[in-house]
Amino acid sequence: MPGRPPTLARWCAASLITAAAACAAADYVDVKGGAFTSVIAGDASSGFSKVDDFRIRTTPVTRGEYRAFIEARPQWRRGQVPRAFADEGYLADGPSAGGLSGEDAMRPVTHVSWFAAQAFCEEEGARLPTWNEWEFIAAADATRTDARGDAGWRSQILAWYARPANAPLPAVGGAPNVYGVRDVHGVVWEWVEDFNSLLVDADSRAASDADKLKFCGAGAINLKQRQNYATLMRVALLSSLRAADSTGSLGFRCARSHAK
Repeated sequence: MPGRPPTLARWCAASLITAAAACAAADYVDVKGGAFTSVIAGDASSGFSKVDDFRIRTTPVTRGEYRAFIEARPQWRRGQVPRAFADEGYLADGPSAGGLSGEDAMRPVTHVSWFAAQAFCEEEGARLPTWNEWEFIAAADATRTDARGDAGWRSQILAWYARPANAPLPAVGGAPNVYGVRDVHGVVWEWVEDFNSLLVDADSRAASDADKLKFCGAGAINLKQRQNYATLMRVALLSSLRAADSTGSLGFRCARSHAK
């Protein structure tokens, strides 16, 4: 996790929504953890990673939910957030304080920095999921906890990349996977808590390139399971970002750890 500037904790403390109100609006499911083969696991672990039991939001955070957040806490509105915590693209397409149509309110929020996403999750008594937690649920289909060996399933996921970049994002609430989690694939990319610890080598893409989604994943060529291209693309994208960055295809969902 990126180290927070000392002032961020004090700045965020002023923006806390009551836990009861935040939790009432969020739908979480329990996920039974276990050992699995991660695309980024090191050779020393023979490719296996262990995930503890956790809870996760069933859908990405929506524009309507994020609008309620910034209406209650205006310091997270566009133009109010310090550049250290959000770049100039933050909430470039809204939502702004004010009304949203029903369908628009149900689309996933994007153009949100890591700092903003983490702050939202903290308001729900939660956090961003770790990469291993996200990858663990992303391996599942409707009936299997790990469908990654199915070429047909992988092809369905890759079909998402054929969608025009300027097409409106769909509303959240797609079909659930075996855990009851929806929209893991085919809607938006998602922030993870430890995005800057994925250790992917840099490629020739300029660090200042405003369109992060041009990053083709060349930096991921040394990772495992190269046939799982969709997941490798996510590793490549996340590894190219800074915590203050935002893009029009990057959203988030929140997770919670189980009490030990």
